[in-house]
Amino acid sequence: MTFVERHGLWTGEQKEAASRLRRAVEEHELETIRLAFPDQHGILRGKTLVASEALASLEGGCSITTTMFAKDTAHRTVFPVFTTGGGFGMPEMEGAADVLMVADPTSFRVLPWAPATGWLLCDVYFADGRPVPFATRHIFRGVLDRLGQRGLDFVAGLEVEFHIFKLENPKMAPSDAGQPGQPPDVSLLSHGYQYLTEQRYDQMAPVLDIIRRDVLALGLPLRSVEVEFGPSQCEFTFAPRRGLEPADTMVLFRSAVKQIARRHGYHATFMCRPKLPNVFASGWHLHQSLVSRANGENAFMAKAADQALSPLGRHYLAGLLEHARASAVFATPTINGYKRYRAYSLAPDRAIWGRDNRGVMVRMLGGPNDPATRLENRIGEPAANPYLYMASQILAGLDGVDRAVDPPPPADTPYEANAPALPKTLREALDALKADTFFRDKFGAGFVDYYVQIKNAELERFQAEVSDWEQREYFEMF
Repeated sequence: MTFVERHGLWTGEQKEAASRLRRAVEEHELETIRLAFPDQHGILRGKTLVASEALASLEGGCSITTTMFAKDTAHRTVFPVFTTGGGFGMPEMEGAADVLMVADPTSFRVLPWAPATGWLLCDVYFADGRPVPFATRHIFRGVLDRLGQRGLDFVAGLEVEFHIFKLENPKMAPSDAGQPGQPPDVSLLSHGYQYLTEQRYDQMAPVLDIIRRDVLALGLPLRSVEVEFGPSQCEFTFAPRRGLEPADTMVLFRSAVKQIARRHGYHATFMCRPKLPNVFASGWHLHQSLVSRANGENAFMAKAADQALSPLGRHYLAGLLEHARASAVFATPTINGYKRYRAYSLAPDRAIWGRDNRGVMVRMLGGPNDPATRLENRIGEPAANPYLYMASQILAGLDGVDRAVDPPPPADTPYEANAPALPKTLREALDALKADTFFRDKFGAGFVDYYVQIKNAELERFQAEVSDWEQREYFEMF
């Protein structure tokens, strides 16, 4: 009996997909298959196997070290893995032991840009079949299952802003290596501040066309490609999809864009605010709604002519606002991302909502009897782990539903409204998370403590660095 059979890890749909996958490997004459799982940062990690070995591992799993879950954004191991409990308080995590990546056959793709190469997303399990509790795809699936018990599905559409630059110097000298290594030197593909102009789009079209074709060939639900406000900045939007698919789309899209761009001499970055002159911050706007499993009806849609949202939609919105400060760390998990929350910009700076207003945190779109009614949360940065971002949204929204909380009136002047301010730093966001017992209960104390420790390691490295600002401010003065 295989590992998958013994622990009942695949659904009927996944078993059928595995049969199609085996045929596809032969039809496409694939030579290698990449097995990858999204880590705590939403970065894909894994192994590349020759096709025959990958097929053999489908139901038996592929081993990978537990230290993948112990790394911060510099890929440094920040837990004492060779101590009792490995720093996690779990014997299974000691000594850089192995866990198993088990492929999700429904995620299989043939990579358009890498010859004879397949791609599989995986879930990660201990040897006894238990999900690794720090694997964020498992966490999001668990939240979706709880939502499903209410007869509802989560629907999300993505608006993702990012930058593409011409790669001038990849900084590959041995002296440039490190944890992290030196960032590359780049140049612009277009000047900025000509939002949605056709001329600027055409300047970026050579690389945008390459990415667009490969993203569509990958099977992702791409809707539009746009030039954004800043220099070398663009936005890709994706059609709404249910359940796990929007989060999978985001991790596959980010990884694909970076790989495709690099192969053609470009550097793509989902960093929120690159330190380059005149470059504008990027956001990730998450459109979301809930739909009935019974009839597919949008549960946010108002039936009364004088209402913008259904009662469930209003309460869900109130939950998003009430937990906005504590959930900010899941929507904006980097130090850099908090430099985007600025007043009188196209980013929010406080927990408010409005009807079709781009200065608020949550923008309500739609209206009575409009099946496209949805909430657009504009809080996120494009570097966010989509599984944690979306899970935190659902949990916060459902808390508002369960307690029948009503939102405050909509804000017409978003940067003057009297409302709780969003965290201004990652430290403040982590403090807000630690102070909020709600997420500690819903995600589990073990996961929250784990996540806070990883982000604290990032903060401590940042605080140990002497910045350019400090050098300018104090070196001559004192």
